[in-house]
Amino acid sequence: MLAAGESFPQIALADETGSQVRTHDLLGGHLVLWFYPKDDTPG
Repeated sequence: MLAAGESFPQIALADETGSQVRTHDLLGGHLVLWFYPKDDTPG
């Protein structure tokens, strides 16, 4: 878990087209990460 003011680690993920997106490529803009752990579960 990140503490307040701590930098986000550099990661790379695939977008909807399969292209790789790195957090470094998104510097200077807004970034929203959305986690929904109960997806595809009965909860």
